Amino acid sequence: MAILLGCDSVHLEYPTKLVLGDVTLGVFEGDRVGIVGRNGDGKSSLLRVLAGVQEPDAGRVTRTRGVEVGLLGQRDQLSDDETVHHAVVGDAPEYEWAASPRIREVLDGLIADVPWEGLVGELSGGQRRRVDLARLLVGTWDVLALDEPTNHLDMRTINWLANHLKTRWQRGQGALLVVTHDRWFLDEVCERMWEVHDGEVDPFEGGYSAYILQRVERDRQAAVIEDRRRNMARKELAWLSRGAQARSSKPRFRVEAARDLIADVPPVRNELELKRLAVARLGKQVVDVLDVTAGYQNVDGAAARPVLDDVTWLIGAGDRFGLLGANGAGKTTLLEVVQGKLAPSRGRVKIGQTVRFGVLSQQLDELRPHEQETIREVLSGFKRVYVVDGKETSPEKLCERLGFTTQQLWSRICDLSGGQKRRLSLLLTILAEPNVLILDEPGNDLDTDMLAIVEDLLDGWPGTLILVTHDRFLMERVTDQQFALINGHLRHVPGGVDEYLRLAEHAGAVGDDSPAAAPSKKQAPAQPTGLSNAERQRLKKEVSSIERRLASKRERAEQLKASMAEVDPTDYQALEARQQEIDAAFAEVDELETAWLEASERLGE
Repeated sequence: MAILLGCDSVHLEYPTKLVLGDVTLGVFEGDRVGIVGRNGDGKSSLLRVLAGVQEPDAGRVTRTRGVEVGLLGQRDQLSDDETVHHAVVGDAPEYEWAASPRIREVLDGLIADVPWEGLVGELSGGQRRRVDLARLLVGTWDVLALDEPTNHLDMRTINWLANHLKTRWQRGQGALLVVTHDRWFLDEVCERMWEVHDGEVDPFEGGYSAYILQRVERDRQAAVIEDRRRNMARKELAWLSRGAQARSSKPRFRVEAARDLIADVPPVRNELELKRLAVARLGKQVVDVLDVTAGYQNVDGAAARPVLDDVTWLIGAGDRFGLLGANGAGKTTLLEVVQGKLAPSRGRVKIGQTVRFGVLSQQLDELRPHEQETIREVLSGFKRVYVVDGKETSPEKLCERLGFTTQQLWSRICDLSGGQKRRLSLLLTILAEPNVLILDEPGNDLDTDMLAIVEDLLDGWPGTLILVTHDRFLMERVTDQQFALINGHLRHVPGGVDEYLRLAEHAGAVGDDSPAAAPSKKQAPAQPTGLSNAERQRLKKEVSSIERRLASKRERAEQLKASMAEVDPTDYQALEARQQEIDAAFAEVDELETAWLEASERLGE
């Protein structure tokens, strides 16, 4: 493979922090690289150095002659006064860009709903991000360097972007560098990973799941990373191998290796115990949304088209529900209805007498009254002892668990970073001891390691949880069932995010009145897998059968591999024939592992 660009002994240092220390690496044709690391460790700086927009303090960045790099920064450089048309295609005549199927696909996928001749300054944050993405993707770049490309995008657009990047170049052509905290996106589009930490860049083969496996194994062997981080990664790996991310279409790691690593890791949640605790705290009734139609009045006072249309949602003690929907679909409206903040125009909402809501908003409104206080001063207003996972702990210890050092407890709220504010706001919400927790995009501004810590904290949450997020990994990891808002209607989606994306695509193609978009009148909770008992039994038998065949095939493959020593080393034809047998045997093992992953995914185990 030809090298496109690289850096040789690059050093970059800020006044108080070493960002890159003597880093040497290359980007080759066909590379699809995900870049991960803690916030502030230098991911964005590495991307800018490779793209040629930031000069290193020492070392050099090389680029093959003629190679062009397109960079998407976290902040766009669009002008408020230019039209969307000009921002995306510039002064190119219409016959040029309109005749290109590739450009039309980008425009349809990203900005079909954005006014083509509207001004950039009048767009929402999400629309502006999509315009900037469209501007970049209509170009013909050899290397795409994307810094947090999924920020402000809804799940459907993220899915479109992943598919576009996977098919943008033919295999072995072009190169992609992407910095993102969206772990599903990393698994979907990346085939290599770079971990940036302590001024170094460690490479890993495979996507995010493979990176987690290799990192755990590296940590175990080297014993250089603290127990908390290692155990967190192993717990995340356990969920990866048992849950929805163990996809059959692209196995991330070998079954036996994963089983060995998670053999002593318990399930991420004790659902029965959490349910028992939730009922004790809440009673039987939590929130019943019954046949609700709701919306907002126009500026002139006239009734607008309802945002929610005949919605029924029964929320019980211990339920862990995810709410899916595009930007503007009505998720915030539904959450306000659930809390009793917005009265429906039709239908009714019954809220249990013992319900106490805790809400984490996107805007972090909870912290505004405390801007001039230190973290320690804010924590002093809460109880001194809490029971978490059956153990007594203090607010300060919980704060440390969420990544704050003892020294940072003296920091003023106004001086915290976005990620630190979000972590603190989540902690304060939990310390208020609500029994119904509503989280609106809790993963914003958090790196992948901190997301895993937040997920671990939520695993022990003994109440009702409602989550809104465009982070697919977080949604599938933390919630047990998902519901989707499509064209004003709410429906249960037993198939999770994949089912929602299919429904959303169909609803968008056929309109609001299609049978596919119509909800059922009442929707009782279903099994997360959506399988009947007969189907579950059949799948269990299939998994058991595959496991028996897998053990036999693997034993046969290992025997053939061992028998290679018996072949005359000077008989090249015999050696080649035996090697072909070995390759064929291990290919059969790989096929059975794929079948096992597929059956296990359908079964939900």
